[in-house]
Amino acid sequence: MGTPSPRDTDTGEFWETTGAAKTFTHPLDAELLAEFVPRSARVLDYGCGYGRITAELAGLGYRAVRGVDRSAALIARGRREHPGLALLRWPGLPLPFADRSFDAALLFAVLTCVPDDAGQEAIVGELARVVRPGGVLYLSDVPLQDDACHRERYERFAARYGTYGVFEAEDGGVFRHHPPERLRGLVAAAGFAVVRERRGVVRLPEGRTAGRVQFMARREPAGPGAG
Repeated sequence: MGTPSPRDTDTGEFWETTGAAKTFTHPLDAELLAEFVPRSARVLDYGCGYGRITAELAGLGYRAVRGVDRSAALIARGRREHPGLALLRWPGLPLPFADRSFDAALLFAVLTCVPDDAGQEAIVGELARVVRPGGVLYLSDVPLQDDACHRERYERFAARYGTYGVFEAEDGGVFRHHPPERLRGLVAAAGFAVVRERRGVVRLPEGRTAGRVQFMARREPAGPGAG
């Protein structure tokens, strides 16, 4: 089968049904966050799901936090589980925020849920718009794994999706693992400069573990003459 159409790789339906019942496990590094993001910061948790990280931020003392997700089912779940959080369902881009509205944005295990290049580039570019110059993007995601199980999945689905690292999970979700240089390139193309990188291990929702990569990236000032 050839490269699928955008309709074939649209994972929206999954996140309104099966995906909306998942328990997310990608952890926040509170120490890294605190080093770059003060408690007074205006923070956007993009792709917040049911508000797990948004709630953790509030518990850490971050009071100006907004969570946004495209899934109505996940936002509804978040409002049930975390009443009082500022959670917004917004199905597309651009986001309903003015330029430079936030001091920081979080992108936690979001790009792994967006299999196509254009979708990923649009998200990171939009976060660059709403984060002020000097603000930060905290990106944490799953890079390509080197174990036999993951390599077999990447190879099996590479022809279908046209990208090594995209695969279908047993529950029907379509996910993508990335070469770290791909993530660095996305961040740089949007005008962020990586100032800290960390590696570690996370537990996946299905119970297995995987390596993860974290980038703390600062929004570079606009060039001379830019608005």
